[in-house]
Amino acid sequence: MASTLQCSCFCICLSLFLALGVWVSQVKARALTDEVSMVDLHEQWMAQYGRVYKDALEKEKRFLTFKKNVEFIKSFNKAGDKPYKLSINLFADLEDEEFKATRTGYKSPIGQRPSSNTELRYNDVTNVPASMDWREKGAVTDIKNQGECGCCWAFTTVAAVEGITQLKTGQLVSLSEQELVDCVSTNSGCNGGWMDNAFQFIKQNQGLSTESNYPYEGMDGKPCNEEKAANREAMITGYEDVPSRNEQALLMAVANQPVSITIDGSGDPFRFYSSGIFTGDCETNPTHAVTLIGYGVNEEGIKYWLVKNSWGTDWGEDGYMKIQRDVDAKEGLCGLALYPSYPIA
Repeated sequence: MASTLQCSCFCICLSLFLALGVWVSQVKARALTDEVSMVDLHEQWMAQYGRVYKDALEKEKRFLTFKKNVEFIKSFNKAGDKPYKLSINLFADLEDEEFKATRTGYKSPIGQRPSSNTELRYNDVTNVPASMDWREKGAVTDIKNQGECGCCWAFTTVAAVEGITQLKTGQLVSLSEQELVDCVSTNSGCNGGWMDNAFQFIKQNQGLSTESNYPYEGMDGKPCNEEKAANREAMITGYEDVPSRNEQALLMAVANQPVSITIDGSGDPFRFYSSGIFTGDCETNPTHAVTLIGYGVNEEGIKYWLVKNSWGTDWGEDGYMKIQRDVDAKEGLCGLALYPSYPIA
């Protein structure tokens, strides 16, 4: 009897041991498969974006960054507790500081901040429509891409001038960011700048050249091409700052023309935004500059701003973003209501 009991116990233990071994093997195999899948995903991503690394060491480093970012994106979307989604885009192998240094670029002058005491010329709230999309009015050019040059300030300046020029003349013309990068000496080219300096340059230069005449190169360090800059297409008489920390004033401005704004575009949710209404997470210290080209309300009643970015059509909703409007914080979500400004034609 005792022998039979010992045999039974031995068989049970052996079965448990074997089962445990199978389970551990399956876990290891699944982990290995997941790792192989991630490697395959990285290879597919590299092919899609034409990414080539200088050596195996850099590739390994980039893979680890890619894996970290992909896992964040998958975890975020799986949670499903936000009204927006993220996706794997061309920024997936960049570290945070590297991304901020090359893809953003808002920088105000040292010791000087835009005034918050400006009186807004657009002050008739009764004429503000319930929604606006300046694309539908023909005042927005196609999405552009600043590339690895931190000159978002030039792109939003140009977008705002393109908009007011179309509203004034009826002609939508793509204008030159490269002229601003090369010629606005009070800014720092690919190392950042401030829109008001760029608006002031356009006013003093009596206009801005076209994109076709002074094409974008995505780099700085070259002297201003005076001959190309003399071929002026769009003129403005000045610019105005929207009162700071006032989304109602900002609404009145955007109801009348595209407006340049500053925003915190450095966080992972913003970087990998894909669709829906962005509600955070983000800080309020501006790192990036974009253009507000409209606003609206979705079916769930969430108010939003319509943003034109300068990161190409692969980012966001074909290069655009919807971001929550009328939040409790006076500076607006991600600080978007801190320092808006627009050109005057």
